[in-house]
Amino acid sequence: MEEEPAGRISPYHLYLLVSGATSLFLWLAFSVNLVFQVERVGLSPLELVLVGTVLEGTYFLFEIPTGVIADVYSRRLSVIVGTALLGAGLLVVATPSFAVILLGNVIMGIGYTLISGALEAWVVDEIGEQRAGHAFLRGSQAEQVGMLIATPIGVGLATMRLNLPIIIGGGLMLALAGLLVVTMTEHGFQRTPREDRNSWDHMRGTFLDGARLTRRRPVLLTIFAIAFFMGMSSEGFDRLSPAHLLQSFALPAVGDLKPVVWYGILTFTAALLRIGAAEVLRRLVDTNSHAAVTRVLLGIDTLLVIAMAGFALAGSFAVAAIAFVAATVLRGINSPLTSAWINQSVDPRVRATVISMSGQADAIGQVAGGPGIGAIGSAMSLRAALSAATLALVPSLLLYTRALQQGEAPVVELEDDAPEEVTASS
Repeated sequence: MEEEPAGRISPYHLYLLVSGATSLFLWLAFSVNLVFQVERVGLSPLELVLVGTVLEGTYFLFEIPTGVIADVYSRRLSVIVGTALLGAGLLVVATPSFAVILLGNVIMGIGYTLISGALEAWVVDEIGEQRAGHAFLRGSQAEQVGMLIATPIGVGLATMRLNLPIIIGGGLMLALAGLLVVTMTEHGFQRTPREDRNSWDHMRGTFLDGARLTRRRPVLLTIFAIAFFMGMSSEGFDRLSPAHLLQSFALPAVGDLKPVVWYGILTFTAALLRIGAAEVLRRLVDTNSHAAVTRVLLGIDTLLVIAMAGFALAGSFAVAAIAFVAATVLRGINSPLTSAWINQSVDPRVRATVISMSGQADAIGQVAGGPGIGAIGSAMSLRAALSAATLALVPSLLLYTRALQQGEAPVVELEDDAPEEVTASS
């Protein structure tokens, strides 16, 4: 790796900065976004989920192309443009109109796909694979710190005007994109030769390399299947849990606390606990061990199913609040471990593409299951919809067991694994 010039932030620390700042700015908006859609815009359970379906449908359509672009052109450029689009999308979704909110989620969906996979692949290129698992967990902690700081600020701003933190979060994301233009370097990435950069055949070849690698590493197919069921489950939980908390229970009468403040208290508590949980995992889990990561993820998702079921069926606000916080913490510590798990099995040249495939599997699950869960919420009850979201996660537990049986194998190198075929770098 090249040495950074004096005074320039290192890739490792820039990764932590981007992780923390992105979480901070997005959570200014997300801490109140769904409350805004429930309280101010008045969306039904089905409409709430359809907003997420549009976001994930966009993610599905653009995830693989943008992942390939990050592998072929520039991971740095992909991250910068994606950050700017997230900011622009937030400014659009601050409008109290269902149709305009849908448009904003299309913009945000494209932004997410440009960052997803590209940021992780960039930091692995810059700091090396051995340090990547540690960086992912530290990045998760930075995200939780950002969320921790953002939640009370966002809730405070929302007491003045519900969409104010959404507008401010969007503006700050645009400013972050500008900062990355002048601070983000790219030394480890091997750029495609100029004569091949505009070749759709080259991008197709990179995708096919990623698909071939996935077929030859059965554990990757298992990971993608888990991502599918996780997406199907998370869409219902994410979109309907605020409505369940605000509409299904009598909120405790403590002073003049508004509903958005109660929701902020719970998300703030969850962020605080996730920081500690991520630190415990960082110290105890060998992120380079297939068996260790798989067992921990199995345990996390088992507890997650229990927490989600408790939230859906809770008879009091206290029980629902505890279950909501537990489920939020467990879902938060799942993500960095899954990133480390995928990294164990991927050839560096198609890393962003394969990580994008995982994101696309998650998006397919959300698109496939979200509207049905939302329809259950509108036709029956929020409890029934959240129970369905819980059941959707159960198959992942069997898939983790399968992954343990598949065992650990060395990373498949494209050159060694398919010498008779022409790879994307030919």
